[in-house]
Amino acid sequence: MTVKLAIVGRPNVGKSTLFNRLAGRKIAIVHDKPGVTRDRREASAKLQDLDLKIVDTAGFEVAKDKAAIEKRMWEQTRRAIEEADVSIFMFDARSGLHPFDEEFARLLRESGKPVVLLANKCEGKAQEDSIHEAYKLGLGEPIPFSAEHGLGLLDLYEAVKPYDKADEPEKNDCTEDGTADDEEYRRRPLQLAIVGRPNVGKSTLMNALLQDERMLTGPEAGITRDAITVSWEWKGRKVNLVDTAGLRKQARVSDSLEKMSAASTKHAAFMAQVVVLVLDADAVLEKQDLTIARQVLDEGRALVIAVNKWDIADRKSTLEQLNYKLRTSLAQADGVPTVTISALKREGLDKLMSAVFKVYDRWNLRIPTAPLNQWLADMLEACPPPLGKNNRRIKLRYITQAKTRPPSFYLFSSNPEGLPDAYLRYLSNNLRQTFDLGGIPLRMTVRKTGNPYADKK
Repeated sequence: MTVKLAIVGRPNVGKSTLFNRLAGRKIAIVHDKPGVTRDRREASAKLQDLDLKIVDTAGFEVAKDKAAIEKRMWEQTRRAIEEADVSIFMFDARSGLHPFDEEFARLLRESGKPVVLLANKCEGKAQEDSIHEAYKLGLGEPIPFSAEHGLGLLDLYEAVKPYDKADEPEKNDCTEDGTADDEEYRRRPLQLAIVGRPNVGKSTLMNALLQDERMLTGPEAGITRDAITVSWEWKGRKVNLVDTAGLRKQARVSDSLEKMSAASTKHAAFMAQVVVLVLDADAVLEKQDLTIARQVLDEGRALVIAVNKWDIADRKSTLEQLNYKLRTSLAQADGVPTVTISALKREGLDKLMSAVFKVYDRWNLRIPTAPLNQWLADMLEACPPPLGKNNRRIKLRYITQAKTRPPSFYLFSSNPEGLPDAYLRYLSNNLRQTFDLGGIPLRMTVRKTGNPYADKK
């Protein structure tokens, strides 16, 4: 049975460091600046024989203004505590107890949920006074711990172990012979990343799809700082939704935290299978949008464009501008699905997800060799390849699909070095149109055919 742990505490006490330690890899952004984490982040983890679902949360800060971002951050943390089996409350043993720690401890006691108290940053004996002082929080015995160095993990295991209901049967996706049934890609979760410039409505779209205020939103630009993954299901198909931080022009990014956020976003986009590029209807496909789109396609990911805030847009002008920029500035994405939505009013979401799965199916498409070679014969008859170097004729023998995700093809030729790039683009564009492969990158590699008489004297 999986134990769900919520890691809570005030800002900069080491929650994200512990999250990464338990997850076994650097998932959450860790920075010296307080308040880096804002949204809940979940991951699977293992602590000896315990299967864990760990939740990183925002640091607790008191906010008098109900509209303040700190208030919204606390609501996310409160929900994490309610949904968890046990909360890990961390405090900084180096700096000692803070009034926020005592206030947070009161809220945890009122919640009625089990709590494990961790005195973090206990690398030496200098923190003993802070450890003894923590008894007044009323949360039991504090565990000396160091998330940075992994000290105290055995004590943490002993504290969490009682909450493991190991005797309960657990569901799995295995067949009777114990092997995972993954014959069809449709049965696997789709990795879907939502990317775009700051403040275009990515987190609002995420909440609209989930029908839940899962992500922190607001009028402030740059609220999301980390790539957050949430498991979801749409019409029976599993999806791992990934919300990301906004990407600005690289020349404008100087802050180290923003650089880490941008790196996290690019990693999430490049590891996804389908990427939804969210545009603001008032400024479609600006230079930064085009840069993001090109990077996604160059990495081999499928692309869908979502034009947000359609409810307040000048629709005719926006569509004309979008179509013009797609033709002139994003030719490699010929046929990319474009969907108009309003994330705030939850309009156009079914159209968006239908486009996502349609392009995902294209991304996984395998074309039989016979239709491919018939297509190649038609292309050669309509427009033969030009002469190569030294006026040598270039013969294209046959074509085959090497792999999917994205579709990649090997074209065999007698003179691969002499085939012009323009002719290769001609073949790629026609292949895309013939087999309905819009919105996904295609890779075509020219290889030299073997000479059957090379080894004969």
